[in-house]
Amino acid sequence: MQQAIQLAEKGRARTSPNPFVGAIIVKNGTIIGRGYTQPAGKDHAEVQAIKNAGKKAKDSVMYVTLEPCCYYGRTPPCTEAIIHSKIKKVIIGKKDPNPKVNGQGIQILKDAGIEVKLANNLIAEKIAEQNEIYFTYITRKRPFVIIKNALSLDGKIATEYGDSKWISNEKSRTLVHKLRNQVDAIITGVNTVNNDNPQFTVRLVSKIKDPIRIILDAKMNINPNSYVIKSANNIRTILVTGFQQDQTKKDFLQQNNVEVWKVKTKNNKIDLRDLLSKLYENEISSVMVEAGSLLVTEFFRERLYDKVYFFIASKIFGSRSNRYSLVHSLDIETVEQAICFKKTSWRKIDCDMLFIGYPY
Repeated sequence: MQQAIQLAEKGRARTSPNPFVGAIIVKNGTIIGRGYTQPAGKDHAEVQAIKNAGKKAKDSVMYVTLEPCCYYGRTPPCTEAIIHSKIKKVIIGKKDPNPKVNGQGIQILKDAGIEVKLANNLIAEKIAEQNEIYFTYITRKRPFVIIKNALSLDGKIATEYGDSKWISNEKSRTLVHKLRNQVDAIITGVNTVNNDNPQFTVRLVSKIKDPIRIILDAKMNINPNSYVIKSANNIRTILVTGFQQDQTKKDFLQQNNVEVWKVKTKNNKIDLRDLLSKLYENEISSVMVEAGSLLVTEFFRERLYDKVYFFIASKIFGSRSNRYSLVHSLDIETVEQAICFKKTSWRKIDCDMLFIGYPY
């Protein structure tokens, strides 16, 4: 099973909105088939492993990290392929939380006379962590939300004059590009686009794909000459608004291949829950928030985040105001009300420190 887990990693960032799964087929102590999930619409891990094993799959044992699917989607059910191959036993790392599966795949295999065994809880937890994006997407019906920021030792995301290039070092920025490579989309605010003119592309690592750029712009104030607009013909770009749309601006954006979405508003701002719900409906399973303090604060206020990456540079900026603090007021009165994190880790990146945490 450990080898199947390692094999699954070959599908990371390539299978959304599906999970990335690994499968290994063993017969008489020898591995005869290997497979991992291909991009959506192509072979799942089990089918690829069966094809790899060929006729030898008869009377063999399959180790698969996630419960085989049992319904027709973009591809036929994996349970059918397993039954047809005459595999005699299937060892499953973890049940699939998808209501269309969730134990039904196991039962179908058992009804076909195939012995099925579930791995221990330690293995199951490891697989759930490996596919944390998928598990959140399925169970919470919204994308997995990562908040990423670079900040100084005194918690600033820019100097008091607005300069932020660069807070973190080159190795830290390379890791950010690796993260972009793994998520479906980047969420940012119009102020970040207008002030910094960012690209939000993958450049410092070998590219799998550029993430979709999602710009929250309630009043359609985006600079028409910004990079994200100019490059929308090549990279999917969505502008999210919440009020009556200016038809002239909307026409201009659509002529430049920018999708314009309208969502609900809350307190004169984009309703983040409604946005995430719409992203879920559009099969966007993961997003990374790369934005200024106003938008970051709203995600924290609404408790709409699943993981944080804070790149902390060994620099102090100082400030006469809180304008460029990482987070603005959350109306927290006592220490007990503070936002806390669990499963935390620290990683030294030259003179930077990377903090990773999950909501408590």
